[in-house]
Amino acid sequence: MPRPSKHVFVCTQARPPGHPRGSCSEKGCAQVMDEVLFQFQQRQCFDTVQITATGCIGPCGQGPNILVYPEGVFYSGVTKEDVAAIFDEHLLGGTPVARLMAPPDVW
Repeated sequence: MPRPSKHVFVCTQARPPGHPRGSCSEKGCAQVMDEVLFQFQQRQCFDTVQITATGCIGPCGQGPNILVYPEGVFYSGVTKEDVAAIFDEHLLGGTPVARLMAPPDVW
């Protein structure tokens, strides 16, 4: 298996309703993760992108969150509709999607 050039971590953290930290689950991370996997398969980028579902990776109240390495680009408030842009512009195109990046005080 070739080493992927991008590693994408998608938060799928689920905390109980009303938890003080919130969770990406309350904000639709399951739909985001489903779309990430769909776009991954549609684009057949198995040799260049690795996808990992993960627990909490940061500011839960601003999720769903996605973290892309090796650049360390942190996306927050991602919706299902945003995922195609992340693939097209960043993962395959090399330019992070500025409008989705977490503010500097968060990441």
